Amino acid sequence: MTPAATEAATDMKTYRLGKPLVVAIDGPSGSGKSSVSRETARRLHAAYLDTGAMYRAVTWYCLKTGVAMQEAAEVEKASREVDLQISTHPDHEQVTVSGTDVTQAIREPEISSAVSAVATTLGARAELIRRQQQIIADSGRRIVAEGRDITTVVAPDAEVRILLTASEEARLRRRGLQLGGTQSQQDLHNQVIGRDAKDSTVVSFHEAADGVFTIDSSDLDFEETIEAVLAVVRRAAH
Repeated sequence: MTPAATEAATDMKTYRLGKPLVVAIDGPSGSGKSSVSRETARRLHAAYLDTGAMYRAVTWYCLKTGVAMQEAAEVEKASREVDLQISTHPDHEQVTVSGTDVTQAIREPEISSAVSAVATTLGARAELIRRQQQIIADSGRRIVAEGRDITTVVAPDAEVRILLTASEEARLRRRGLQLGGTQSQQDLHNQVIGRDAKDSTVVSFHEAADGVFTIDSSDLDFEETIEAVLAVVRRAAH
């Protein structure tokens, strides 16, 4: 068996068992990072953290409690006081705020339109980064975490760091399919490209930092993208 075949045959469920395996994945909207990260976690028998869902949950809480989204101090205060719980099991997606299940509610267009107000508030971002780092520590450091600044800020010492990207055309097409064609082209562009533009004022996720592997999934299907990620895991965490 060739070295490449041996690597491909590696049982990823037991790969590096007993050793830390934090896989940090960043990328722009529509790059596929959530679905790819979740499936990667399944194959590694690892925990999974969707940090974007945490920003969305804080946004939901702010809107629900009447926080003025343009007031940074109020948004930061809300991020500190919110009772936020998020599942880290890749087969069980659940986000709760003060015991209320908001898993579906945080995906509504209203939240998508407002979430950058939380993501670009530095104090709120610092609080959520603190929580994310605690979740990673509590996972036993076998986890796939995805978002905007995981490779550079949340888990810069991760064993595997990946920037998952794709062309603008591919990202718009994927997000449109994900939403079932319910949004106009302008709304879709605002949600994907517009949100990226806002978020990029506080964090860089379009170019890989030193030591971060780049995977361009523009011409890859889902399975090919997963295999590309696992190949990086094997290479970076040998």
